[in-house]
Amino acid sequence: MQNRPKVSPTRLAGLFRIAGLSRPVAALMGLVVVALIGWVTTTTTDVIRPSVASGHYKLTGKVIKVSDGDTINILIDRETRRVRLASIDAPETRHGGSEVGQPYGEASRKFLADRVAGKTLTLICYEKDHYGRDVCDVPAGDTTANHQLVEAGMAWANQQAGGKYLRDRSLIDVEKQARQAKTGLWAEPEAVPPWVWRTRCWKEHQC
Repeated sequence: MQNRPKVSPTRLAGLFRIAGLSRPVAALMGLVVVALIGWVTTTTTDVIRPSVASGHYKLTGKVIKVSDGDTINILIDRETRRVRLASIDAPETRHGGSEVGQPYGEASRKFLADRVAGKTLTLICYEKDHYGRDVCDVPAGDTTANHQLVEAGMAWANQQAGGKYLRDRSLIDVEKQARQAKTGLWAEPEAVPPWVWRTRCWKEHQC
């Protein structure tokens, strides 16, 4: 907490007397100025001091669906919220008839489901994406499902657009270790990042 200003009404009254004010007026002005300084200090502290979770918000709900390795649905007071796991991008699963899935797409989905499906969790969220999904860290054990997916070679640290979507930069090193150990999808000789797959395979049909 910030210290209150060490200025007394008596000292200020003396300064106002020197400036030519009468004793009663100088005393009153001293009290008013000290009160104003205290109010401004308190108000400024309350307004501009950032909280630990500044820019974040929480969602608590039951996981009712795991669509793929980075997307879940949670139920909050009878409302379904679609959630995108922050900082990661998991291998794509099949979307419809033409948008084929990637290797490890289903394995990634199952890995996430094993850890969160059916559980009531409190998510730490950052924003909504352009699809209206909440972008969140999802707790799992003593860490997050986001971290565990990358560690197990079931997702990439999301470095699409130069890392624009990467909230947790420590996942870059986690991914590097999974690559070196050839864990999960890194056993594939040429693992294609999902953001490349979506363009190359789904849009340009060059699977």
